[in-house]
Amino acid sequence: MPRLLLTPEEAAQTLGIGRTKVYELILDRTLESVKIGASRRVPSEALVEFVASLRAPTP
Repeated sequence: MPRLLLTPEEAAQTLGIGRTKVYELILDRTLESVKIGASRRVPSEALVEFVASLRAPTP
């Protein structure tokens, strides 16, 4: 079974971008994340949605 939640570092590696950029995307709510205790996690589905939003045509 694939992992449902990724650390920001794992999300960055999956997207091929830097960890700092992932945190920026989380802060401006471009990339969905959840908080579990003191930890921040990115749902794997949020990565798919983020990439789809990049590919969507702009009006």
